[in-house]
This record gives sequence, structure tokens and C-alpha cells, in this order.
Amino acid sequence: GIKWMSSLEAKFEDAKDKKPTAEKLERLRREKINRFRNQHKINVQGTDLPDPIATFDQLQKEYKIHPKIMENIQAAGFRVPTPIQMQAIPVMLHGRELLASAPTGSGKTLAFCIPLLTHLKQPRNKGFRALIISPTRELASQTHRELVKLAEGTGFRIHMIHKAAEAAKKFGPKSSKKF
Repeated sequence: GIKWMSSLEAKFEDAKDKKPTAEKLERLRREKINRFRNQHKINVQGTDLPDPIATFDQLQKEYKIHPKIMENIQAAGFRVPTPIQMQAIPVMLHGRELLASAPTGSGKTLAFCIPLLTHLKQPRNKGFRALIISPTRELASQTHRELVKLAEGTGFRIHMIHKAAEAAKKFGPKSSKKF
């Protein structure tokens, strides 16, 4: 027999019979991520980019950030990541290279310090394991200050070296050969 129905009933009937495919679900997820990026004015280029984070809590859940670092983030008063942090932190935690541009005061320092400490995992007595080169003393001081706050209680030793002669005195005369 023939089944007669209105166009509204037909649409409802079609929607009921179709289950979302994996492709459709992935497309909807990508659209949601793109809306999130547009809403926060995040522009990215590249392939296979990790999704941005919306909260610092996601770092603990998805990336297993050291609990003490998470505690230090909260203690420093950071509640919601800035747009640069939302996208840069996941990119760096995935071990990808990054070239980022954002205005002064937008949170770039924290955006690279969190992945840096996470990749180092734990303190080791192996000398200098990471090096951050800054164009000015002011920026070096700011980076040092932020890293000290972020690494507090983790055992990492954060140093700022601005003169080679002072470094030789502080770390020993063989330090320049060793490191």
C-alpha cells in the first residue's frame, strides 16, 4: 500500500530513521571548534591541530598536568585561559612547533611556560634542561618571575643568567664547558 503523509511528517520520519554517521559527528565537532575559535578571535593555520581548551581544568583532565602546577595556576589568580593560551598550550603539549602573535599582556609567557614544565616532567640533576632566550632584561625578568611562581613546590630550579662572568661564579668555572 501507499502511505500518505504531510511533508512535515515525512521530514520527521526521515530524521527518526537516520542515525548520525561518524563523518557527520566529526563535521559537527569541527564546526563547534571553529565557532569557539571565531568567538575568541583565535586564528590558526596548519594541519591536524589540537582542539583549544576552554578552561585550565581541561589541562589536568586531558594532558595530566602536574597537580602542583595546576594549584599554582589557581593560586596566581588565573581562572580562564586567554585566547593565546587556549590554543597555544594544547599545540605545544602535542609537541608541535608554534609561531604565535598576541598583544602585550595577553598571556604569552604562561602559554609557553606550562608546556615547558610539563615536557620536563620532573626535576633532574642534569644541569640546564631548558633555555629561554629573551631580547630584553625586562622580558627575561618577567619570564623568570612567572616560571618561579608556576614551578613553586615542584622542585624545579629556575635561574636567570644575564652575564657570563656571574654565571661562572654562581654555577662554577666548569659550568660553561659542562652546559
